[in-house]
Amino acid sequence: MLGVQASLPAGVEARSFRFPNSTTMKIATWNINSINVRLPLVLDWLKANRPDVLCLQEIKCKEDKFPADPFRELGYNLEIFGQQTYNGVATLTLAQAEDVQKGYPDDAEDAQRRLLATTVNGVKILNVYIPNGSEVGSEKYAYKLDWLAKLHKFFDDCCNPKDLVLICGDFNIAPEDRDVHDPKLWAGQVLCSDAERAALQKLEDWGLVDVFRQHHEDEGVFTWWDYRGGAFPKNRGLRIDHIWTTESLAELCAAVWVDKAPRALPQPSDHVPVVAEFDLD
Repeated sequence: MLGVQASLPAGVEARSFRFPNSTTMKIATWNINSINVRLPLVLDWLKANRPDVLCLQEIKCKEDKFPADPFRELGYNLEIFGQQTYNGVATLTLAQAEDVQKGYPDDAEDAQRRLLATTVNGVKILNVYIPNGSEVGSEKYAYKLDWLAKLHKFFDDCCNPKDLVLICGDFNIAPEDRDVHDPKLWAGQVLCSDAERAALQKLEDWGLVDVFRQHHEDEGVFTWWDYRGGAFPKNRGLRIDHIWTTESLAELCAAVWVDKAPRALPQPSDHVPVVAEFDLD
């Protein structure tokens, strides 16, 4: 089992957040960059942290190739929306998920597998892997902006800002310069471009709150570091993995943290988990 140390206020550990006489819900998101490569890492992290919900992105396999049994042995139910070699999302839940929706309602059969919606304990959870975009001006960048426009429509058509709604995952967007290790270097580049940030602003205008920023104002807190150039030990990263909620759910958010520990282990994902706890009473 991993000795996981979460990035919380001094003297506070992730697993200490429990509220007497209340119902708490711990929700985590993690781009694991291939479930088959990262399986031992994810299983150890689950044993150490025991979230109620874990949303995984970039699982890189179809449903029938997902290693489901080890997760079921830990008590987790699984909803999987997979794709061979690329993309794919999976949501692991201790309680049974309801109202499962895979992809956008008007997606073609061969659409990329990037969105999985479920409802758990009355909370509507959208697990998303937003496209990277490659570079500004490219076809992949145009695809990313179009995908985000579909996400806006999904919120308009399928969600209510007055309800308990949460979207989490690899957004592939750093919302502000303080979410970037070198804002001048990244200015105007993919993940930090004005159009991408405007798309996130539109979600905020719809009625969503970046709950990490509700609890932390610090610069230099990142969720992704390139494998190259010693980016992780130099902390040359970006905060592109997020948990955003409607205001009613944000009011119930007791803690949010980024767990950097798995990035220092052998064969890590280039992303790390982001975790939020909610007091639902």
